[in-house]
Amino acid sequence: MTLGRRLALVLFAFLAFGCAQGTPEQKPRAAAKGGPPAYGDALVTGSIGEPSNLIPVLSTDSASSDISGLVYNGLVRYDKDLKLEGDLAQSWDVSRDGLTITFHLRHGVKWHDGEPFTSRDVLYTYKVLVDPKTPTAYSDAYKQVKTAEAPDPYTFRVTYPKPFAPALESWGMNILPAHLLEGKDITKSPLIRHPVGTGPYIFKEWITGQKVTLESNPDYWEGRPYISKYVYRIIPDASTMYMELKSGGIDEMPLSPVQYQRQTNTPEFLSRFNKYRYPASAYTYLGYNLRLPLFQDKRVRQAMTCAINKEEIIQGVLFGMGQIAHGPFKPGSWAYKPKVNDDFGYDPARALALLKEAGWVMGKDGILVKDGKQFAFTIMLNQNDQRVKTAQIVQQRLRKVGIVAKIRVMEWASFITNFIDTGKFECVILGWTLGQDPDIYDVWHSSKTGPKELNFIHFKNAEVDRLIEEGRETFDIEKRKACYWRIQDILAEEQPYTFLYVPDALPAVSSRFHGIVPAPAGIGYNLIKWYVPKAEQVY
Repeated sequence: MTLGRRLALVLFAFLAFGCAQGTPEQKPRAAAKGGPPAYGDALVTGSIGEPSNLIPVLSTDSASSDISGLVYNGLVRYDKDLKLEGDLAQSWDVSRDGLTITFHLRHGVKWHDGEPFTSRDVLYTYKVLVDPKTPTAYSDAYKQVKTAEAPDPYTFRVTYPKPFAPALESWGMNILPAHLLEGKDITKSPLIRHPVGTGPYIFKEWITGQKVTLESNPDYWEGRPYISKYVYRIIPDASTMYMELKSGGIDEMPLSPVQYQRQTNTPEFLSRFNKYRYPASAYTYLGYNLRLPLFQDKRVRQAMTCAINKEEIIQGVLFGMGQIAHGPFKPGSWAYKPKVNDDFGYDPARALALLKEAGWVMGKDGILVKDGKQFAFTIMLNQNDQRVKTAQIVQQRLRKVGIVAKIRVMEWASFITNFIDTGKFECVILGWTLGQDPDIYDVWHSSKTGPKELNFIHFKNAEVDRLIEEGRETFDIEKRKACYWRIQDILAEEQPYTFLYVPDALPAVSSRFHGIVPAPAGIGYNLIKWYVPKAEQVY
Protein backbone atom coordinates (compact mmCIF):
# COMPACT_ATOMS: atom_id res chain seq x y z
CA MET A 1 0.00 0.00 0.00
CA THR A 2 1.26 3.48 -0.74
CA LEU A 3 -0.62 5.59 1.78
CA GLY A 4 1.46 8.60 2.71
CA ARG A 5 4.12 7.71 0.15
CA ARG A 6 4.47 11.30 -0.88
CA LEU A 7 6.91 11.59 2.02
CA ALA A 8 6.17 15.27 2.41
CA LEU A 9 4.05 17.05 4.95
CA VAL A 10 0.38 16.88 4.05
CA LEU A 11 -2.64 18.72 5.43
CA PHE A 12 -4.92 16.18 7.05
CA ALA A 13 -8.67 16.51 7.40
CA PHE A 14 -9.03 13.45 9.66
CA LEU A 15 -6.55 10.89 10.93
CA ALA A 16 -5.80 8.13 8.47
CA PHE A 17 -4.90 4.58 9.46
CA GLY A 18 -1.34 4.37 8.20
CA CYS A 19 2.06 5.79 9.08
CA ALA A 20 2.19 5.35 12.84
CA GLN A 21 4.98 5.20 15.34
CA GLY A 22 4.97 2.32 17.79
CA THR A 23 2.95 -0.87 17.78
CA PRO A 24 -0.84 -0.66 17.63
CA GLU A 25 -3.00 -2.33 20.23
CA GLN A 26 -5.92 -4.51 19.16
CA LYS A 27 -8.99 -4.79 21.34
CA PRO A 28 -10.16 -8.36 21.95
CA ARG A 29 -13.15 -9.51 19.95
CA ALA A 30 -15.23 -12.59 19.45
CA ALA A 31 -13.72 -15.24 17.20
CA ALA A 32 -14.50 -14.77 13.52
CA LYS A 33 -15.67 -17.53 11.23
CA GLY A 34 -12.35 -17.49 9.44
CA GLY A 35 -11.27 -19.24 6.31
CA PRO A 36 -8.46 -19.09 3.78
CA PRO A 37 -7.64 -15.90 1.81
CA ALA A 38 -10.17 -15.30 -0.96
CA TYR A 39 -10.68 -12.70 -3.66
CA GLY A 40 -13.80 -10.56 -3.61
CA ASP A 41 -15.86 -8.21 -1.45
CA ALA A 42 -15.34 -4.46 -0.99
CA LEU A 43 -13.80 -2.25 1.67
CA VAL A 44 -15.97 0.83 2.23
CA THR A 45 -14.15 3.49 4.21
CA GLY A 46 -15.38 6.82 5.53
CA SER A 47 -13.68 10.17 5.09
CA ILE A 48 -14.66 13.55 6.48
CA GLY A 49 -12.94 15.29 3.57
CA GLU A 50 -13.28 15.01 -0.20
CA PRO A 51 -10.23 14.77 -2.49
CA SER A 52 -9.26 18.01 -4.22
CA ASN A 53 -7.07 16.68 -7.02
CA LEU A 54 -5.96 13.16 -7.96
CA ILE A 55 -2.70 14.21 -9.60
CA PRO A 56 -0.44 13.85 -6.55
CA VAL A 57 1.98 16.70 -7.32
CA LEU A 58 -0.92 19.16 -7.37
CA SER A 59 -2.64 18.31 -4.07
CA THR A 60 -1.75 18.79 -0.41
CA ASP A 61 -4.75 17.28 1.41
CA SER A 62 -4.92 13.86 2.99
CA ALA A 63 -8.11 12.80 1.19
CA SER A 64 -6.37 13.20 -2.17
CA SER A 65 -3.27 11.49 -0.80
CA ASP A 66 -5.29 8.52 0.46
CA ILE A 67 -6.74 7.84 -2.99
CA SER A 68 -3.53 8.62 -4.88
CA GLY A 69 -1.63 6.25 -2.61
CA LEU A 70 -3.73 3.35 -3.88
CA VAL A 71 -3.68 4.36 -7.54
CA TYR A 72 0.00 5.29 -7.90
CA ASN A 73 3.42 4.07 -6.75
CA GLY A 74 6.72 5.72 -5.95
CA LEU A 75 10.20 4.36 -6.59
CA VAL A 76 10.61 3.60 -2.89
CA ARG A 77 8.30 3.20 0.08
CA TYR A 78 8.38 2.41 3.79
CA ASP A 79 7.85 -1.16 4.95
CA LYS A 80 5.97 -2.20 8.07
CA ASP A 81 8.97 -1.37 10.24
CA LEU A 82 9.39 2.09 8.66
CA LYS A 83 12.45 1.09 6.69
CA LEU A 84 12.83 2.12 3.05
CA GLU A 85 12.32 -0.62 0.49
CA GLY A 86 11.83 -0.78 -3.27
CA ASP A 87 8.49 -0.06 -4.87
CA LEU A 88 8.70 0.68 -8.61
CA ALA A 89 12.45 0.50 -8.13
CA GLN A 90 13.56 -3.07 -7.63
CA SER A 91 16.87 -1.89 -6.21
CA TRP A 92 19.24 1.07 -6.21
CA ASP A 93 22.92 1.88 -5.87
CA VAL A 94 24.32 4.88 -4.03
CA SER A 95 27.76 6.19 -4.98
CA ARG A 96 30.51 6.20 -2.38
CA ASP A 97 30.23 9.97 -1.93
CA GLY A 98 26.44 9.71 -1.53
CA LEU A 99 25.79 12.12 -4.39
CA THR A 100 24.49 9.74 -7.08
CA ILE A 101 21.59 7.32 -6.82
CA THR A 102 21.00 4.81 -9.62
CA PHE A 103 17.56 3.21 -9.52
CA HIS A 104 16.99 -0.13 -11.24
CA LEU A 105 13.31 -0.23 -12.18
CA ARG A 106 11.01 -3.24 -12.18
CA HIS A 107 10.33 -4.91 -15.50
CA GLY A 108 6.79 -5.81 -16.53
CA VAL A 109 4.97 -3.09 -14.58
CA LYS A 110 2.05 -1.64 -16.52
CA TRP A 111 0.00 1.50 -16.25
CA HIS A 112 -3.70 0.90 -15.73
CA ASP A 113 -4.32 1.58 -19.42
CA GLY A 114 -1.91 -1.22 -20.38
CA GLU A 115 1.10 0.91 -21.36
CA PRO A 116 4.47 -0.22 -19.93
CA PHE A 117 6.06 1.69 -17.07
CA THR A 118 9.60 2.85 -17.89
CA SER A 119 12.24 5.36 -16.84
CA ARG A 120 10.60 7.87 -19.18
CA ASP A 121 7.79 8.18 -16.62
CA VAL A 122 10.22 8.84 -13.77
CA LEU A 123 12.11 11.44 -15.78
CA TYR A 124 8.85 13.15 -16.73
CA THR A 125 7.72 13.24 -13.08
CA TYR A 126 11.03 14.83 -12.11
CA LYS A 127 10.76 17.42 -14.89
CA VAL A 128 7.19 18.39 -14.07
CA LEU A 129 8.06 18.77 -10.39
CA VAL A 130 10.86 21.26 -11.12
CA ASP A 131 8.93 23.08 -13.85
CA PRO A 132 8.15 26.59 -12.51
CA LYS A 133 4.79 26.41 -14.28
CA THR A 134 3.69 23.49 -12.09
CA PRO A 135 1.77 24.72 -9.01
CA THR A 136 3.22 22.17 -6.61
CA ALA A 137 4.23 22.38 -2.97
CA TYR A 138 6.78 19.59 -3.40
CA SER A 139 9.32 20.95 -5.87
CA ASP A 140 12.15 21.82 -3.53
CA ALA A 141 13.50 18.32 -2.93
CA TYR A 142 13.78 17.80 -6.68
CA LYS A 143 15.37 21.17 -7.33
CA GLN A 144 18.31 19.88 -5.31
CA VAL A 145 19.12 17.49 -8.18
CA LYS A 146 22.02 18.50 -10.43
CA THR A 147 21.31 16.01 -13.22
CA ALA A 148 18.59 13.45 -13.88
CA GLU A 149 18.83 10.93 -16.69
CA ALA A 150 17.20 7.79 -18.03
CA PRO A 151 20.05 5.94 -19.81
CA ASP A 152 17.77 3.02 -20.66
CA PRO A 153 14.11 2.10 -20.13
CA TYR A 154 14.78 0.50 -16.73
CA THR A 155 17.46 2.74 -15.25
CA PHE A 156 16.99 6.16 -13.69
CA ARG A 157 19.92 8.10 -12.26
CA VAL A 158 20.08 11.32 -10.25
CA THR A 159 23.16 13.22 -9.13
CA TYR A 160 23.24 15.90 -6.46
CA PRO A 161 25.84 18.70 -6.27
CA LYS A 162 26.14 18.29 -2.49
CA PRO A 163 24.86 15.92 0.17
CA PHE A 164 21.07 15.90 0.48
CA ALA A 165 19.92 13.76 3.40
CA PRO A 166 16.28 13.24 2.29
CA ALA A 167 17.34 12.31 -1.26
CA LEU A 168 16.44 8.62 -1.29
CA GLU A 169 13.23 9.13 0.66
CA SER A 170 12.08 11.88 -1.69
CA TRP A 171 11.71 9.32 -4.48
CA GLY A 172 8.67 7.96 -2.72
CA MET A 173 6.80 10.64 -4.68
CA ASN A 174 4.11 9.05 -6.81
CA ILE A 175 5.28 8.57 -10.42
CA LEU A 176 3.08 9.97 -13.18
CA PRO A 177 2.34 8.52 -16.66
CA ALA A 178 4.45 10.39 -19.22
CA HIS A 179 2.50 9.03 -22.16
CA LEU A 180 -0.66 10.77 -20.91
CA LEU A 181 0.83 14.02 -19.60
CA GLU A 182 3.99 14.84 -21.51
CA GLY A 183 3.71 18.06 -23.53
CA LYS A 184 0.36 18.97 -21.95
CA ASP A 185 -0.79 21.40 -19.27
CA ILE A 186 -0.94 19.21 -16.17
CA THR A 187 -3.34 21.60 -14.45
CA LYS A 188 -5.95 20.93 -17.13
CA SER A 189 -5.45 17.18 -17.44
CA PRO A 190 -8.45 14.84 -17.11
CA LEU A 191 -6.24 12.82 -14.71
CA ILE A 192 -7.19 15.37 -12.06
CA ARG A 193 -10.47 13.47 -11.70
CA HIS A 194 -9.68 10.25 -13.61
CA PRO A 195 -6.18 9.14 -12.55
CA VAL A 196 -4.20 6.43 -14.30
CA GLY A 197 -1.49 4.84 -12.18
CA THR A 198 0.49 1.66 -11.64
CA GLY A 199 -0.86 0.94 -8.16
CA PRO A 200 -2.90 -1.86 -6.61
CA TYR A 201 -6.22 -0.18 -7.36
CA ILE A 202 -7.65 1.22 -10.61
CA PHE A 203 -9.80 4.34 -10.58
CA LYS A 204 -13.46 3.66 -11.43
CA GLU A 205 -15.53 6.75 -10.61
CA TRP A 206 -15.73 9.92 -8.52
CA ILE A 207 -19.19 11.18 -7.63
CA THR A 208 -18.68 14.62 -6.15
CA GLY A 209 -19.78 14.90 -2.55
CA GLN A 210 -20.52 11.19 -2.32
CA LYS A 211 -17.73 8.73 -3.05
CA VAL A 212 -14.67 7.64 -5.00
CA THR A 213 -14.62 4.03 -6.19
CA LEU A 214 -11.53 1.99 -7.05
CA GLU A 215 -11.26 -1.58 -8.34
CA SER A 216 -8.44 -4.05 -7.78
CA ASN A 217 -5.66 -4.18 -10.36
CA PRO A 218 -5.40 -7.76 -11.67
CA ASP A 219 -1.94 -7.01 -13.13
CA TYR A 220 -0.42 -5.37 -10.06
CA TRP A 221 3.26 -6.24 -9.76
CA GLU A 222 2.88 -7.52 -6.19
CA GLY A 223 -0.17 -9.55 -7.12
CA ARG A 224 -3.85 -8.76 -7.34
CA PRO A 225 -5.25 -7.36 -4.06
CA TYR A 226 -7.68 -9.71 -2.37
CA ILE A 227 -10.27 -6.99 -1.79
CA SER A 228 -11.91 -6.39 -5.17
CA LYS A 229 -13.23 -2.90 -4.58
CA TYR A 230 -12.25 0.09 -2.44
CA VAL A 231 -15.01 2.67 -1.87
CA TYR A 232 -14.05 6.01 -0.32
CA ARG A 233 -17.28 7.53 1.00
CA ILE A 234 -17.32 11.25 1.76
CA ILE A 235 -19.23 11.85 4.99
CA PRO A 236 -18.45 15.35 6.35
CA ASP A 237 -20.10 14.79 9.73
CA ALA A 238 -18.26 12.44 12.11
CA SER A 239 -21.44 11.47 13.99
CA THR A 240 -23.14 10.50 10.76
CA MET A 241 -20.08 8.50 9.77
CA TYR A 242 -20.21 6.60 13.06
CA MET A 243 -23.88 5.79 12.51
CA GLU A 244 -22.96 4.49 9.05
CA LEU A 245 -20.27 2.30 10.61
CA LYS A 246 -22.68 0.75 13.10
CA SER A 247 -25.37 0.21 10.46
CA GLY A 248 -22.94 -1.45 8.03
CA GLY A 249 -22.85 1.43 5.54
CA ILE A 250 -19.05 1.62 5.92
CA ASP A 251 -16.49 -0.93 7.07
CA GLU A 252 -13.74 1.29 8.43
CA MET A 253 -13.30 4.75 9.96
CA PRO A 254 -11.14 6.63 12.44
CA LEU A 255 -12.96 6.72 15.76
CA SER A 256 -13.08 9.81 17.92
CA PRO A 257 -11.70 9.42 21.44
CA VAL A 258 -15.18 9.43 22.98
CA GLN A 259 -16.31 6.79 20.49
CA TYR A 260 -13.25 4.67 21.20
CA GLN A 261 -13.49 4.95 25.00
CA ARG A 262 -17.21 5.05 25.69
CA GLN A 263 -19.30 3.95 22.74
CA THR A 264 -17.56 0.92 21.25
CA ASN A 265 -16.87 -1.43 24.15
CA THR A 266 -20.13 -3.37 23.99
CA PRO A 267 -20.01 -7.08 23.14
CA GLU A 268 -22.15 -6.36 20.08
CA PHE A 269 -19.68 -3.81 18.67
CA LEU A 270 -16.58 -5.86 19.51
CA SER A 271 -18.06 -8.89 17.82
CA ARG A 272 -18.36 -6.91 14.58
CA PHE A 273 -15.28 -4.67 14.65
CA ASN A 274 -11.63 -4.60 15.64
CA LYS A 275 -10.25 -1.43 17.22
CA TYR A 276 -6.64 -0.28 17.05
CA ARG A 277 -4.73 2.43 18.87
CA TYR A 278 -1.27 3.88 18.25
CA PRO A 279 0.43 7.30 18.24
CA ALA A 280 -0.19 9.01 14.93
CA SER A 281 2.62 10.54 12.89
CA ALA A 282 0.81 13.84 13.12
CA TYR A 283 0.22 16.86 15.28
CA THR A 284 -2.54 19.45 15.67
CA TYR A 285 -1.79 23.13 16.08
CA LEU A 286 -3.21 26.63 16.40
CA GLY A 287 -1.59 28.60 13.58
CA TYR A 288 -1.35 32.40 13.37
CA ASN A 289 -1.37 34.47 10.17
CA LEU A 290 1.91 36.31 10.73
CA ARG A 291 1.14 38.88 8.03
CA LEU A 292 -1.48 40.41 10.34
CA PRO A 293 -0.29 43.09 12.79
CA LEU A 294 -2.25 41.40 15.59
CA PHE A 295 0.07 38.38 15.61
CA GLN A 296 3.41 39.93 14.64
CA ASP A 297 4.56 40.53 18.23
CA LYS A 298 5.93 37.24 19.53
CA ARG A 299 4.93 38.22 23.07
CA VAL A 300 1.30 38.03 21.97
CA ARG A 301 1.80 34.55 20.53
CA GLN A 302 3.69 33.47 23.63
CA ALA A 303 0.88 34.81 25.81
CA MET A 304 -1.75 32.91 23.86
CA THR A 305 0.20 29.69 24.31
CA CYS A 306 0.52 30.38 28.04
CA ALA A 307 -3.23 30.96 28.23
CA ILE A 308 -4.10 27.57 26.69
CA ASN A 309 -4.19 24.49 28.90
CA LYS A 310 -2.97 21.75 26.57
CA GLU A 311 -3.41 19.03 29.17
CA GLU A 312 -7.06 20.04 29.49
CA ILE A 313 -7.41 19.40 25.75
CA ILE A 314 -5.64 16.04 26.04
CA GLN A 315 -8.02 14.91 28.78
CA GLY A 316 -11.20 16.69 27.74
CA VAL A 317 -11.04 16.14 23.97
CA LEU A 318 -8.75 13.14 23.52
CA PHE A 319 -9.73 11.34 26.75
CA GLY A 320 -6.03 10.94 27.48
CA MET A 321 -5.35 9.28 24.12
CA GLY A 322 -2.60 11.58 22.93
CA GLN A 323 0.26 13.70 24.20
CA ILE A 324 1.17 17.38 24.34
CA ALA A 325 2.98 18.69 21.26
CA HIS A 326 5.97 20.96 21.77
CA GLY A 327 7.23 21.25 18.20
CA PRO A 328 7.09 19.87 14.64
CA PHE A 329 8.83 16.52 15.26
CA LYS A 330 7.47 13.18 16.41
CA PRO A 331 7.97 12.47 20.12
CA GLY A 332 10.48 9.66 20.45
CA SER A 333 12.10 10.24 17.07
CA TRP A 334 15.82 11.03 16.90
CA ALA A 335 15.15 14.62 15.80
CA TYR A 336 12.80 15.35 18.70
CA LYS A 337 14.14 17.42 21.60
CA PRO A 338 12.46 16.22 24.81
CA LYS A 339 12.75 19.58 26.57
CA VAL A 340 13.01 22.91 24.81
CA ASN A 341 14.54 25.97 26.45
CA ASP A 342 11.15 27.55 27.18
CA ASP A 343 7.98 25.84 26.02
CA PHE A 344 5.62 28.50 27.45
CA GLY A 345 3.47 26.02 29.33
CA TYR A 346 0.07 26.78 30.84
CA ASP A 347 0.50 29.93 32.91
CA PRO A 348 -2.34 32.53 32.74
CA ALA A 349 -0.47 34.99 34.98
CA ARG A 350 2.49 34.95 32.62
CA ALA A 351 0.10 35.37 29.69
CA LEU A 352 -1.32 38.55 31.22
CA ALA A 353 2.17 39.89 31.95
CA LEU A 354 3.32 39.28 28.37
CA LEU A 355 0.20 40.95 26.97
CA LYS A 356 0.78 43.95 29.20
CA GLU A 357 4.38 44.17 27.93
CA ALA A 358 3.00 44.13 24.39
CA GLY A 359 0.79 47.13 25.15
CA TRP A 360 -2.56 45.46 25.77
CA VAL A 361 -4.66 46.95 28.59
CA MET A 362 -7.64 45.28 30.23
CA GLY A 363 -10.87 47.15 29.52
CA LYS A 364 -13.78 47.54 31.92
CA ASP A 365 -15.64 44.77 30.12
CA GLY A 366 -12.77 42.32 30.69
CA ILE A 367 -11.55 42.46 27.10
CA LEU A 368 -8.03 43.58 26.21
CA VAL A 369 -7.68 46.83 24.29
CA LYS A 370 -4.80 48.45 22.38
CA ASP A 371 -4.95 51.63 20.33
CA GLY A 372 -8.71 51.66 20.74
CA LYS A 373 -9.19 48.14 19.32
CA GLN A 374 -10.27 45.06 21.22
CA PHE A 375 -8.23 41.87 21.03
CA ALA A 376 -10.62 39.81 18.91
CA PHE A 377 -10.19 37.43 15.98
CA THR A 378 -11.70 34.33 14.37
CA ILE A 379 -10.36 30.78 14.55
CA MET A 380 -11.13 28.87 11.35
CA LEU A 381 -11.26 25.08 11.19
CA ASN A 382 -12.85 22.28 9.21
CA GLN A 383 -15.81 20.13 10.20
CA ASN A 384 -14.07 17.88 12.69
CA ASP A 385 -15.59 17.21 16.09
CA GLN A 386 -12.20 16.82 17.75
CA ARG A 387 -11.01 20.17 16.46
CA VAL A 388 -14.31 21.90 17.24
CA LYS A 389 -14.06 20.82 20.87
CA THR A 390 -10.41 21.90 20.92
CA ALA A 391 -11.41 25.31 19.57
CA GLN A 392 -14.06 25.67 22.25
CA ILE A 393 -11.55 24.99 25.02
CA VAL A 394 -9.07 27.41 23.42
CA GLN A 395 -11.84 30.01 23.16
CA GLN A 396 -12.76 29.66 26.84
CA ARG A 397 -9.17 29.85 28.06
CA LEU A 398 -8.34 32.89 25.93
CA ARG A 399 -11.44 34.67 27.19
CA LYS A 400 -10.13 34.31 30.74
CA VAL A 401 -7.17 36.53 29.84
CA GLY A 402 -9.28 39.06 27.94
CA ILE A 403 -9.05 37.71 24.38
CA VAL A 404 -12.19 37.18 22.27
CA ALA A 405 -11.86 34.29 19.82
CA LYS A 406 -14.78 33.52 17.54
CA ILE A 407 -15.05 30.09 15.92
CA ARG A 408 -15.92 29.47 12.28
CA VAL A 409 -16.35 25.85 11.15
CA MET A 410 -16.16 25.18 7.42
CA GLU A 411 -16.40 22.41 4.84
CA TRP A 412 -12.91 21.06 4.12
CA ALA A 413 -12.48 21.78 0.42
CA SER A 414 -13.82 25.33 0.72
CA PHE A 415 -11.66 25.96 3.77
CA ILE A 416 -8.48 24.99 1.95
CA THR A 417 -9.26 26.53 -1.43
CA ASN A 418 -10.88 29.80 -0.37
CA PHE A 419 -9.05 30.60 2.84
CA ILE A 420 -5.81 28.67 3.39
CA ASP A 421 -4.60 28.88 -0.21
CA THR A 422 -5.53 32.55 -0.43
CA GLY A 423 -4.25 33.56 3.02
CA LYS A 424 -7.66 34.95 4.03
CA PHE A 425 -7.62 33.80 7.63
CA GLU A 426 -6.59 35.12 11.03
CA CYS A 427 -6.01 31.93 12.96
CA VAL A 428 -6.56 28.25 12.16
CA ILE A 429 -6.69 24.90 13.87
CA LEU A 430 -5.16 22.35 11.53
CA GLY A 431 -2.82 19.39 11.58
CA TRP A 432 0.16 17.99 9.72
CA THR A 433 0.99 14.42 8.99
CA LEU A 434 4.71 13.77 9.00
CA GLY A 435 7.15 11.89 6.81
CA GLN A 436 9.75 9.69 8.44
CA ASP A 437 12.65 12.02 7.61
CA PRO A 438 12.63 15.14 9.82
CA ASP A 439 13.30 17.57 6.97
CA ILE A 440 10.74 20.38 7.46
CA TYR A 441 11.71 22.64 4.57
CA ASP A 442 8.29 22.71 2.89
CA VAL A 443 6.43 23.99 5.96
CA TRP A 444 8.98 26.17 7.74
CA HIS A 445 11.43 27.63 5.21
CA SER A 446 10.76 31.26 4.31
CA SER A 447 10.91 30.48 0.57
CA LYS A 448 7.76 28.32 0.82
CA THR A 449 5.21 31.08 1.39
CA GLY A 450 3.88 31.33 -2.17
CA PRO A 451 0.38 30.46 -3.40
CA LYS A 452 -0.65 26.91 -2.48
CA GLU A 453 2.65 26.34 -0.65
CA LEU A 454 2.74 24.98 2.87
CA ASN A 455 4.24 27.85 4.88
CA PHE A 456 0.92 29.65 4.55
CA ILE A 457 1.28 31.42 7.92
CA HIS A 458 4.31 33.25 6.43
CA PHE A 459 6.84 32.36 9.11
CA LYS A 460 10.24 33.81 8.25
CA ASN A 461 13.36 33.36 10.34
CA ALA A 462 16.85 33.52 8.85
CA GLU A 463 18.40 31.20 11.44
CA VAL A 464 15.69 28.58 10.95
CA ASP A 465 16.24 28.80 7.18
CA ARG A 466 19.97 28.24 7.65
CA LEU A 467 19.48 25.33 10.07
CA ILE A 468 16.94 23.61 7.80
CA GLU A 469 19.41 23.89 4.92
CA GLU A 470 22.30 22.61 7.05
CA GLY A 471 20.20 19.72 8.35
CA ARG A 472 19.41 18.44 4.89
CA GLU A 473 22.94 18.94 3.54
CA THR A 474 24.69 16.39 5.72
CA PHE A 475 24.36 12.65 6.27
CA ASP A 476 25.75 12.97 9.82
CA ILE A 477 22.86 12.19 12.18
CA GLU A 478 24.42 14.05 15.10
CA LYS A 479 24.92 17.19 13.03
CA ARG A 480 21.37 16.97 11.78
CA LYS A 481 20.09 16.47 15.32
CA ALA A 482 21.93 19.60 16.49
CA CYS A 483 20.18 21.59 13.73
CA TYR A 484 16.72 20.28 14.54
CA TRP A 485 17.15 20.69 18.29
CA ARG A 486 18.09 24.34 17.79
CA ILE A 487 15.10 24.81 15.47
CA GLN A 488 12.80 23.50 18.19
CA ASP A 489 14.21 26.05 20.64
CA ILE A 490 13.63 28.86 18.15
CA LEU A 491 10.08 27.77 17.38
CA ALA A 492 9.39 27.49 21.10
CA GLU A 493 10.58 31.07 21.50
CA GLU A 494 8.79 32.44 18.44
CA GLN A 495 5.53 30.47 18.84
CA PRO A 496 4.40 30.83 15.20
CA TYR A 497 2.12 27.95 16.09
CA THR A 498 0.76 26.99 19.45
CA PHE A 499 1.61 23.29 19.10
CA LEU A 500 -1.35 21.56 20.75
CA TYR A 501 -1.21 17.77 20.69
CA VAL A 502 -0.08 14.56 19.05
CA PRO A 503 -3.22 12.39 18.85
CA ASP A 504 -3.49 8.65 18.88
CA ALA A 505 -4.84 7.07 15.70
CA LEU A 506 -7.97 5.08 16.57
CA PRO A 507 -9.19 3.14 13.53
CA ALA A 508 -12.01 0.62 13.69
CA VAL A 509 -12.27 -2.04 10.98
CA SER A 510 -14.99 -4.59 10.37
CA SER A 511 -13.95 -7.95 11.82
CA ARG A 512 -14.76 -9.72 8.56
CA PHE A 513 -11.46 -8.34 7.22
CA HIS A 514 -8.56 -10.67 7.92
CA GLY A 515 -4.84 -10.31 7.25
CA ILE A 516 -4.45 -7.08 9.25
CA VAL A 517 -1.07 -7.18 10.98
CA PRO A 518 -0.36 -4.23 13.31
CA ALA A 519 3.18 -2.89 13.01
CA PRO A 520 5.14 0.32 13.61
CA ALA A 521 3.76 1.55 10.25
CA GLY A 522 0.19 1.19 11.51
CA ILE A 523 -2.30 -1.19 9.88
CA GLY A 524 -2.77 0.14 6.34
CA TYR A 525 0.68 -0.67 4.96
CA ASN A 526 -0.40 -4.15 3.75
CA LEU A 527 -3.90 -3.38 2.51
CA ILE A 528 -3.44 -5.58 -0.56
CA LYS A 529 -3.11 -8.56 1.78
CA TRP A 530 -6.35 -7.89 3.62
CA TYR A 531 -9.07 -10.37 2.69
CA VAL A 532 -12.55 -11.56 3.56
CA PRO A 533 -13.16 -15.33 3.65
CA LYS A 534 -15.78 -16.43 1.15
CA ALA A 535 -18.27 -17.27 3.88
CA GLU A 536 -18.09 -13.71 5.27
CA GLN A 537 -18.20 -11.69 2.05
CA VAL A 538 -21.13 -9.29 1.81
CA TYR A 539 -20.56 -7.45 -1.51
